[in-house]
Amino acid sequence: MKIIETEIPEVKVFEPVLHGDHRGYFLETWRADLFAGAGIAHTFVQDNQSSSGRGVLRGLHYQIKQPQGKLVRVISGRVFDVAVDLRRSSETFGRWVGVELSAENHRLFWVPPGFGHGFYVLSEQAEFVYKCTDYYAPQHERVIRYDDPGIGIDWPLRSDTETVLSAKDLAGVALADAELFA
Repeated sequence: MKIIETEIPEVKVFEPVLHGDHRGYFLETWRADLFAGAGIAHTFVQDNQSSSGRGVLRGLHYQIKQPQGKLVRVISGRVFDVAVDLRRSSETFGRWVGVELSAENHRLFWVPPGFGHGFYVLSEQAEFVYKCTDYYAPQHERVIRYDDPGIGIDWPLRSDTETVLSAKDLAGVALADAELFA
């Protein structure tokens, strides 16, 4: 598996080796020793899957207590996926990394605990799966606005498609007003 470093050292992109023939293909999506060697020695306790249509934007989500690390990938369609550093003590606080994930590129994206996470659906439909290092705790979930100028994410929003947000995401706060990690 190829490990791609990003501008934020804790955030990583993984490109699995695809083994294919006339029957189809095979690839590894999780291997504890390889990921531990890349600095990801977490135990995963929950797997999630979501389906979203074109123009859906989810995020920026995080849990202020029970923070979740997420290993994310797309099994159908394409998304633009983002991790934002929400650790005040970090040299990369407030910075973001974005990557396109698709069923075709098979990439995995590591969003560490202490980071906000969001994605935007580029295809007609997308199936998104992720492994989490802690359980979902809605009472600790927080949301920062996806379009906060204090972060400045360069979302590849389509001008011919309405951006679809949940009520929770529409109610997100600015980074400057958010409850954050130390």
